[in-house]
Amino acid sequence: MVLIAYLTYFERKVIGAIQLRKGPNVVGPFGLLQPLADGIKLLTKETIFPENSNKFIFALSPILTFALALLGWAVIPVDFKLVLADINVGIMYVFAISSLGVYGIIMAGWSSNSRYAFLGALRSAAQMISYEVSIGLIIISVLLTSKSLNLTEIVMAQKDYWYVIPHFPMFIIFFISTLAETNRAPFDLPEAESELVAGYNVEYSSMTFGLFFLGEYGNMILMSSMSTILFLGGWLPPFDYEFLSFIPGFVWFLTKVCILLFVFLWVRATLPRYRYDQLMSLGWKLFLPLSLVWIIITSSVLFYLGS
Repeated sequence: MVLIAYLTYFERKVIGAIQLRKGPNVVGPFGLLQPLADGIKLLTKETIFPENSNKFIFALSPILTFALALLGWAVIPVDFKLVLADINVGIMYVFAISSLGVYGIIMAGWSSNSRYAFLGALRSAAQMISYEVSIGLIIISVLLTSKSLNLTEIVMAQKDYWYVIPHFPMFIIFFISTLAETNRAPFDLPEAESELVAGYNVEYSSMTFGLFFLGEYGNMILMSSMSTILFLGGWLPPFDYEFLSFIPGFVWFLTKVCILLFVFLWVRATLPRYRYDQLMSLGWKLFLPLSLVWIIITSSVLFYLGS
């Protein structure tokens, strides 16, 4: 929760620096208490329910979105044996939890009884389902290489070399797909202010809006963690040198996650929004064929080396 709160501060500071302005700098030293002030503001505002909305589903959908963003962390290893549940099918668990995220958004758009919200929800559902296909196929390539579904074993299989080296094209596609999966710029079409006012969460206020906000940032950290585990060696240092051994594994893990999160924010500050047909074409006509071809190449190379 603290990481999610300070990711919002970090984002505003990074985008401020890129746009040659200061960002948050009033509340507390260097603006460090700004996330706390934002949280208090959201908690003390009135929760407004639209007149013709389905109030139960309207209230449930942000709770579901936020809960799913937190549930994924149960199987994420931040260091060797430092994980809540070291299950053998950890990667399948994360993929299942992330796939359920679309339900919260669909429920929010439908229950609001607003055309803008419903169109935003439809966009988001189509977008998330489209990019989950390529994410799933890329994960298969990593699983074939590591020969395990356990996230700890996937990291330990990268002792000799990180999977970003043999699977570099898939790492790039995976990262771009996570941008689309989390509805982040330049794929933030479900929240397009220019045509949909604010998308699926347009009717939300106070902490119900805050839970959507926290869920999105929680998913950003979760997806950056998955990228780190699958391609960047998790908690393993970049080189097996003696002078690096004193640095704890979770510090390496957090450093890699922070670098990926910085790229998330950097992309938002520099790239314009895609058109919706371009977004869907990229997922189905480019990423899907490439990830399928990569599975065939990976399987062929592993079969040849194994024989």
